[in-house]
Amino acid sequence: MTVKKTILMLPGDGIGPDVIAQTRRLIDWLNSNRDVAFTVEEDLVGGCSHDAHGVPLTDAAMARAQAADAVLLGAVGGPQYDGLPFDVRPEAGLLRLRKEMELFANLRPAVVFPALADHSSLKREVVEGLDIMIVRELTGGVYFGEPRGIETLPDGQRRGINTQVYTTSEIHRVAAVAFDLARKRGKLVHSVEKMNVMESGRLWREEVTALHEKSFSDVKLEHMLADNCAMQLVRNPKQFDVIVTDNLFGDMLSDEAAMLTGSLGMLPSASLGATDGQGRRKALYEPVHGSAPDIAGQNLANPIATILSFAMMLRYSFDLAEPASVIEDSVRDVLNQGLRTGDIMGAGMTQVGTAGMGDAILAAMEKYAA
Repeated sequence: MTVKKTILMLPGDGIGPDVIAQTRRLIDWLNSNRDVAFTVEEDLVGGCSHDAHGVPLTDAAMARAQAADAVLLGAVGGPQYDGLPFDVRPEAGLLRLRKEMELFANLRPAVVFPALADHSSLKREVVEGLDIMIVRELTGGVYFGEPRGIETLPDGQRRGINTQVYTTSEIHRVAAVAFDLARKRGKLVHSVEKMNVMESGRLWREEVTALHEKSFSDVKLEHMLADNCAMQLVRNPKQFDVIVTDNLFGDMLSDEAAMLTGSLGMLPSASLGATDGQGRRKALYEPVHGSAPDIAGQNLANPIATILSFAMMLRYSFDLAEPASVIEDSVRDVLNQGLRTGDIMGAGMTQVGTAGMGDAILAAMEKYAA
């Protein structure tokens, strides 16, 4: 039976349109070579939406995102928008998507391809074969807790306030995502918090433990303090399989893990919502890298992170593991051939542009066409 899905593409700003265009080519290839029928729609988000409509995401674009089976986003932002009020800056469009689609679980894989192990700032033997999945809670915690703000005290000093807050249900739903992922991987979850100094951390540990005992006892659970986890990621990162943590610590630890791989241009991500009664889950996929406006439109951007984000979409939103593996294997094949964009260029390698990398990955996929 043909799989029919609607994908909303939001290329965004900077190199976003460059990398999204290469991913669109892979979608067209799958439509011709696999039993799928992907309908692709496109809209604006970020600075380009502000330029066109005065807001970083229109209500119409938001409605299309809600209706789509999955959303693929390129990048948002640029220095020309730095002076805008926060609520109309490009990043506010992305935050609105996450909030209104209720995307509570952010999946950030950190995988070191053997051909790129020497690009890490750590020794090859420390990172070669690394395959970590960080699951970050995305809609709660200190970024969204109330009260928050900046106030002036009676003595004239100013005070900034942010509140770290979590509930049982918020912790359980993101931990369940981590445990489910671990069942398909190495069956090991590290739950990370700061229970030694934070009540919210103590609640996090207690609730993750309770959920584990009730529903996921087949998966090994270990607890770790966030500062120790940061240290262990650069000391012995291969001890980890799945890490689940809150919004703040997940923000920092996932960026740290990303740099173990050598380039942000290689790293995909997924943001998932809850599964509804029909088994449908709202989801947004995007590369970890930023908009890199200095190289936008110059055929220099690395499209691999966006292409791998699409592979995650196939796997987690559409349950299409085989074509996801085709894309991932093709990326690996191309890297093994020594083809590189500028951000991952090395001695003895052959440099290609954005389109050249897309050409090479499509050519590699042809081997799997049958």
